Amino acid sequence: MIALAVETHCFALKQVFKISRSSKTSADVIVVTLKSGSYVGLGEAVPYARYGESLDSVMSQINAIKAYLDSEGMLSNAIQKMPAGAAKNALDCAYWDLRAKIANKPVNELLGLSKPQSCVSAQTLSIDSPENMAQAAADMGHPPLIKVKLDRDNIVDKMRAIHEASPLSKFIVDANEAWTIEDLCEVAPTLAELNVSLIEQPLPADQDADLAAYNGPVAICADESCHTREGLQQLKRYYDAINIKLDKTGGITEAVALMREAQLLGFTIMVGCMVGSSLAMAPAFLLSSEATFVDLDGPWLLSEDRANGFDFKDGIMSPAEPLLWGEV
Repeated sequence: MIALAVETHCFALKQVFKISRSSKTSADVIVVTLKSGSYVGLGEAVPYARYGESLDSVMSQINAIKAYLDSEGMLSNAIQKMPAGAAKNALDCAYWDLRAKIANKPVNELLGLSKPQSCVSAQTLSIDSPENMAQAAADMGHPPLIKVKLDRDNIVDKMRAIHEASPLSKFIVDANEAWTIEDLCEVAPTLAELNVSLIEQPLPADQDADLAAYNGPVAICADESCHTREGLQQLKRYYDAINIKLDKTGGITEAVALMREAQLLGFTIMVGCMVGSSLAMAPAFLLSSEATFVDLDGPWLLSEDRANGFDFKDGIMSPAEPLLWGEV
């Protein structure tokens, strides 16, 4: 018999985090604990309003699994039948952590993945004035990769200011569905000159077909448009890269499958996150060695992370030893 517990945690952010459609001052997360005898597995997920999720709705989905706790096999089957999203992510990750403890093998070995090492992770600038975003970029100390949240206002002016403040950095621009195809085609050539390597989800997810008109110099990455393997082949018509987030895939199981299929189709791989603690980053970190772009700086945005979390220094993300998830 497996015991399941679910609770919420709230992490204050260092400062207001603003993207094109919303802003927040804290990260509200769900934590699942699975226990089998003396073994404990943990999983963290972030309910996301953009996908119709709330703390209450995700907790309700998780609590419904309590009817399937008689055995590991029954629990695993129930988890995999859940719809992709935060609830499935928390349960799937907790289940793999528990399996690792029981099998006395780390999750990366169970999934056939190499053990990840320190890597470059993007550090994120939220939306502000050109001057404030430039100052925030300078305060980062010229990291190798900066992710820039932008809406439709002053796109080029903001990027010019940021590039001037950190001229050796490469950039990912993330519009979070805020642009039009006209915006994209107009700004992309200038963004390329400003070291922008990737533009993430420029258009609303229901307007993917409009991207057929784009032939600019900066690669385009699907985020809100890509959750699981479903429809992946069709996305290849419009996107060069995909952003794999476990809160979209519903955990590490589908994330690995999505990555493998995307690699076969020739997509560039990015692994990303919602704003959460190092417990949420640890499963996604397993994909980092096979990703061209890593954006797992959620803990860096928090006022205080969990103990034994990831370290972020000069744009390099380094795991604690041992990791707080997935190791024995």
